[in-house]
Amino acid sequence: MSFFKRLKDKMMGNPAAEEKVAAINEEEVAEQKHDEATEPAQIEATEPAQIETSVEEVEKVEEVSVTESSIETEVPVASEDQEQQEVQEVAIVEEPAKEKKPSAWSITQKFKAGLEKTRNSFTSKVNDLVARYRKVDEDFFEELEDLLLQADVGFETVMELMDKLRFEVQRKNIKDTSGIQTIISEKLVEIYEQGEEDLIELNMQPKGELTVILFVGVNGVGKTTTIGKLAHRLKSQGKTVVLAAGDTFRAGAIDQLQVWGDRVGCEVIKQSEGSDPAAVMYDAIRAAKNRNADVLICDTAGRLQNKVNLMNELEKVHRVISREIPNAPHEVLLALDATTGQNALVQAQTFKEVTNVTGIVLTKLDGTAKGGIVLAIRNKLHIPVKFVGLGEKMDDLQPFDAERYVYGLFAEGLDKELQNSED
Repeated sequence: MSFFKRLKDKMMGNPAAEEKVAAINEEEVAEQKHDEATEPAQIEATEPAQIETSVEEVEKVEEVSVTESSIETEVPVASEDQEQQEVQEVAIVEEPAKEKKPSAWSITQKFKAGLEKTRNSFTSKVNDLVARYRKVDEDFFEELEDLLLQADVGFETVMELMDKLRFEVQRKNIKDTSGIQTIISEKLVEIYEQGEEDLIELNMQPKGELTVILFVGVNGVGKTTTIGKLAHRLKSQGKTVVLAAGDTFRAGAIDQLQVWGDRVGCEVIKQSEGSDPAAVMYDAIRAAKNRNADVLICDTAGRLQNKVNLMNELEKVHRVISREIPNAPHEVLLALDATTGQNALVQAQTFKEVTNVTGIVLTKLDGTAKGGIVLAIRNKLHIPVKFVGLGEKMDDLQPFDAERYVYGLFAEGLDKELQNSED
């Protein structure tokens, strides 16, 4: 499937892509269809006067927020048929207020908005380059190479991309620069995916088994905030989530995680500041099992790569978790600050040597002009970026998507070429 086809499917909501992106539960779809089929008949069978009365009563109850006892004194006692009718009307009136799942288009727009700084600094220069060079020659390739390096795409990734571009230009006998952004986009996606599928999927255990997710990363990268957002995401999928406050060294870290736990409605297992992190993990696993939780997300202290003792502590935490639950942790997610550029790549290399990092969570992608670090991490370390932070809101933590990411980098140019291809 061509890049344009895949892009259009994701942007406009191809059914298969929409199901994967929005993770729509089949039971919810069945309920929605059932409601749509039954509600028209219910409304038609209801007397107009009764509908008007019921709606007015519902609006009155919602407006003044009265208690159940006051409703009984203020609203006349209704017959069984009227009560059933009012319940139906409440469902009809309140239905628009239900939280809507993000559409494929809205998720694509999040990537576009989140990569605005990178796009303004990088893609605008690419556009200028394309405007200055009417034909594709070696001078064009050399300037494009410099621009990619400035965006922190990484030396190895840039070299591979340039080789692919030169081959594609020669194969298709491309003479001018019109449409070159499409080829660049296609090759960037190819480099990231490298033939692998479902890179963003978390290694969730079967129903009835506890999934343990361990978060690692240095202080200040947004690790605790990301844990809260991921907990919110998993809870919205109907999972029971428990948080473990394993960062017992940083002042205020336990309280910060507790605030997020209260905000998203998750229990936080904690001990006093300065406690043994491995002991916290032990207690958290026992508590999660006793509560039949689906997911345990473990916070850890910010590890500086030059602090050997902290790295040893991380290994100890890993051993305790593995002893209590074989094959756990099922995910080790490394939180990296996208604004640090190549330093994030160094951190990723160090953590990979110490523990089996299974995925990257790249935070603050909306706050950097060096969004190309996503490609550098994936291509050099072969660790997938599973989530990216695209803003401050609770739902701004999004599963990484290569096509949407590349679209966010080249949005304006690709929009024009997409329009031309449709015409």
